[in-house]
Amino acid sequence: METFFKYQGLGNDFVVIDRRESGVDVDAALSRRLCDRHFGIGADGVLAILPEAGTAGRMVVHNADGSVAEMCGNGLRCVVKHLAETSGQKPQLLHVATGAGVLGCEIEWGEGGVDRVTVAMGPARLEAPILPHGGPFVRQPIEGHLGTAVSMGNPHLVLLDVPPPEAGRLGPGLEHHPWFPQRTNVEFVQPRAAGGLEVTVWERGVGLTLACGTGACAAVVASALEGRSPFEAWVPVQLPGGLLEIKVAADRSQVWLKGPVRFVFEGRA
Repeated sequence: METFFKYQGLGNDFVVIDRRESGVDVDAALSRRLCDRHFGIGADGVLAILPEAGTAGRMVVHNADGSVAEMCGNGLRCVVKHLAETSGQKPQLLHVATGAGVLGCEIEWGEGGVDRVTVAMGPARLEAPILPHGGPFVRQPIEGHLGTAVSMGNPHLVLLDVPPPEAGRLGPGLEHHPWFPQRTNVEFVQPRAAGGLEVTVWERGVGLTLACGTGACAAVVASALEGRSPFEAWVPVQLPGGLLEIKVAADRSQVWLKGPVRFVFEGRA
């Protein structure tokens, strides 16, 4: 038996297991068992926190199917909330190691603890390792639609002007499309009436999710490349679980993600 913590960012929910002391990662079988919504705790993924010199810790993202993802923006905000609130201090900035590198996370405190986190997500890449031929793959035909491949440390295929309700129908096939040897997340994007974008994400190894931070980032990058969204400005992204804000540097060298994070409960499993 060990203690676990349940967190969610816009309904994208995670089991957080703090193993900084032992340094032992979670295995695939445990991840699948914990994420099972009928016989386990229920979550989109398990986030293991491991020790990493010079940082607050290393986040390892385990998907609900037991696979490991390179990066998760909503998950990182959950890990930052856990690290900050258990530190015995009130840090304004933490650096966390991820599969996409060491990322700086700015913390906004509220009356109940960490309220919002802004993550410097690193660069948006249009080249390898997204596709076997290296890319870039921008506004190119794929399965009857036009898609743009963006790496936020993990792979994304962004489909602009494809209504979000199509995600459940098209997502499974596109996730396993042969052009993406590591599979891919898929974003279904349309303009938001109040400004910004409306996005639904078919997440690799998970399926439909209420929110995806890296997916929101990839969607804004693809939209900005076409001149539909501005660079160097905060763009609101409406996901089924709520609103994120994304800003993309003009040269794509940095993408920022800002959003809320909430503690759900603590238990032992």
